[in-house]
Amino acid sequence: MRIIAGKMKGANLYLTKNKNTRPLKDLVRESIFNLLLHSKKLSFKIEKSNILDLYAGTGSFGLECISRDAKNAYFIENEKEAIKTLEKNIKKLNIKDKIKIFPQDVFKLFEKKNIYGINFDLIFCDPPFKLKNIEKLIDLIFRNNLLNKDGIIILHRNKTTKELLPDYFKVIDKRIYGISKIIFGRF
Repeated sequence: MRIIAGKMKGANLYLTKNKNTRPLKDLVRESIFNLLLHSKKLSFKIEKSNILDLYAGTGSFGLECISRDAKNAYFIENEKEAIKTLEKNIKKLNIKDKIKIFPQDVFKLFEKKNIYGINFDLIFCDPPFKLKNIEKLIDLIFRNNLLNKDGIIILHRNKTTKELLPDYFKVIDKRIYGISKIIFGRF
């Protein structure tokens, strides 16, 4: 796994050895960024944006954003080995000043209210495929007002999963890559 573009292009990232963390494949990540940067439906600018990477794993998505000049990346991850690997990746890339890690369960953290004091331009949600309460996750993001007015939420799910999404979540685009389904939406 590597950084695809930007200041850190080509940098290899550490991976976890356990099976609990499912890394986002380079091809899927590259396709997501191509859509973000070139799709008229999305019209998103990464530069100077605040990124929230939920179920961050080793951090490949948020780290890619930092490489492409995002202002900050906030990572939420509960798996201990994934957190250690994420910390190694941050140290290797020497970008600690642009990063904040919350080593906690996403739902428990969000139920404490908006602890960030900022809104995010892009929220990437890559929960385990077995997680069924995506509607609750989207609702917590909405109720905590975590997404900027023109911000985008990206969901990474298994292509066979039928998601129950709230009515106020407007799907902008949906793509299938192998077993992955990528859903782009906003409020």
